Amino acid sequence: MTHSDISPITQLLEIMEKLRDPETGCPWDLEQTYATIAPHTIEEAYEVAEAIAENDMQELKSELGDLMFQVVFYAQMAREEGHFDFNDVVSAISEKMIERHPHVFGDKNIETADAQTVAWEETKARERQRKAESQGRELSVLDGVATTLPALTRSVKLQKRAAGVGFDWPDIHPVFDKIHEELNELKVEILAEGNAERIEEEYGDFLFVVANLGRHLGIDPETVLARTNKKFIRRFGGVEKKLKNAGKSVTESTLEEMDKLWDMVKDEEKKQEQVIRS
Repeated sequence: MTHSDISPITQLLEIMEKLRDPETGCPWDLEQTYATIAPHTIEEAYEVAEAIAENDMQELKSELGDLMFQVVFYAQMAREEGHFDFNDVVSAISEKMIERHPHVFGDKNIETADAQTVAWEETKARERQRKAESQGRELSVLDGVATTLPALTRSVKLQKRAAGVGFDWPDIHPVFDKIHEELNELKVEILAEGNAERIEEEYGDFLFVVANLGRHLGIDPETVLARTNKKFIRRFGGVEKKLKNAGKSVTESTLEEMDKLWDMVKDEEKKQEQVIRS
């Protein structure tokens, strides 16, 4: 059978199987474990997100393939150990999606996106309850929020869970008060030259409540911080370019010089934005 006679996914599974063949496979692929592959999976997921942010469909196609390969890699290792295979993974997610969409695959009536969100959370809560019972422990509202998520994203998810059972401020104004409170506590520790552990703890509290502000505003802190990072890179690159045109480098410049050029780059960007809007 030639490659043209089989489905693309079957071809990919066969490629993965050959890469892990104990006798003829790739030495690097054979050395990998779930733990060593996990960081690559996270990296590939971020590259998918970046392609989406850049609206680059060709790159998205490529990155989705890389991410799919990660799934195939895990499934092959699990198959070798007798745990499950790729088809089991596909069957499990199919069953889960059918269970979580009874309005599509069953006779339940859900007419709005908000109602679907509520139904989705109720279904996931039942799944968490079953998991806790199978592990012989009490269920917590905060169960199931992955510990490996980026810290800001996890903060928001934890806050949403707590808010779902009423542990939340009624509006945004107390959030501002809490931000001021946490910032002042951080200042006290810094000015008192407190120990590093206390300063880190207060800094963490401050970031947590800032993430909570984003949640109240409907803003994802990871997304906007990533955007700000890109803006910083762009503007700092503008500073470097201006210095180069003046025959200097950043290491040969003072803070005052770079700060002045930074303001110039910002002003130029704002003028460009005004021209585009007009």
